[in-house]
Amino acid sequence: MSTDVKALGKVAVLMGGTSAERPVSLMSGQGVLEALRSQGVDAHPFDPAERDLGDLKREGFARCFIALHGRGGEDGTVQGALELLGIPYTGSGVMASAVAMDKVMTKRVWLAEGLPTPQWRRLGAGQHSLEAIRTVPDALGLPVIVKPAREGSSFGVTRVNGYSDMKEAVSLAAQYDPDVLCEEFIIGDEVTCPVLGEGDAAVALPVVRIQAPDGNYDFEHKYVSNDTRYLLPSGLPEAEEREIQRIVVQAYRLLGCRGWGRADLMIRASDRKPFLLEMNTSPGMTSHSLVPKSAAHAGMSYEALCLHLLAQASLDGRSAAEAAGH
Repeated sequence: MSTDVKALGKVAVLMGGTSAERPVSLMSGQGVLEALRSQGVDAHPFDPAERDLGDLKREGFARCFIALHGRGGEDGTVQGALELLGIPYTGSGVMASAVAMDKVMTKRVWLAEGLPTPQWRRLGAGQHSLEAIRTVPDALGLPVIVKPAREGSSFGVTRVNGYSDMKEAVSLAAQYDPDVLCEEFIIGDEVTCPVLGEGDAAVALPVVRIQAPDGNYDFEHKYVSNDTRYLLPSGLPEAEEREIQRIVVQAYRLLGCRGWGRADLMIRASDRKPFLLEMNTSPGMTSHSLVPKSAAHAGMSYEALCLHLLAQASLDGRSAAEAAGH
C-alpha cells in the first residue's frame, strides 16, 4: 500500500499539551515527527500549550497527527476544535474520544452490550468521606485498584491491599480527577491489544503480554525502566489470543473509535476469562510504546505505521479528501 506523500500536504504533529502526560506526549510526538519526515512528509511540531490552535488554519496545515495524551488531547476537546477548523486529524472523533477518556462511561457502554469489565464503584466529588470509602472494599473485595476516572499513563493509580490504605489512595486519585474509580482487582496476566481501522474494517494487531516486576506496571515501568518484559508473540494459546482480539475489536467498534486505539485487559488466572480495563484512543508512540511493538511484530515498521495513520486522517463523517474539497 503506497501513500502519495505530497498529497498529504503540510502536516502538524500535535504534541506536548497541558495534561499530566505532557512529557510522554513530547516523546511520542518527536518519534512521529522524525518518522514522517524520514518518509518525505512536510511535518512540523505544534504544541497547543504554547500556540493558538487557530495558527493551524492561518499557517495552512492540511492535516494533524495527534500525539497528545490525556486531557486536552485525547478527550474530544482538541478533536472538536479541529472539526470547527475543518482540519482532518488522526484517531477517533469527538464522541469516541470523550467517552473512552472517561473510564466510568466506557464501562457503562461495554456493560450495556455485555462485554466483560471488572466490577467497580465510582466515588464522585462529594463521596470521599471515610464512611463512603470504607464501603468500597466491602463491595469489591481486596485488593482493589483506585484511579482517576479520566487520566492516563498510570497517574494517580494505587493498588490497595487493606482498608487503612483506601483514604490515601482516593486522595491521590482525586488530585487528578474529582471522580475516582475503584475497580475490582483481577489476578492474572496483563495484556494489551492495538486496533487499526474503522467500523467493519477494524482489525486487531497481535496481543502483547506485559510482565512487570512484582506485577506493578506503573509509570516508572511503562516509560523509564527497562525491566518490564513485553512478550511478542504473547505466548497465549492461539484460541485465547483470537478471543481477546475479537473482544477488543468489538469494544473499539462499540465506542465508535476510528483510526487506531489500544485496549488494556486482564486475563483472570482462575478461569482465563479476559476483562477489559480501558481503551486508549491516542496511544503512546515512544520507544517503549506497545502499538509500535505490536505493529512491528505484524510486519509494519514504525515509519509505515505513522504514515498509515496520517493517511487515514479524517473529520467526523468525512475523509481528508472530502474535507479538502469543501
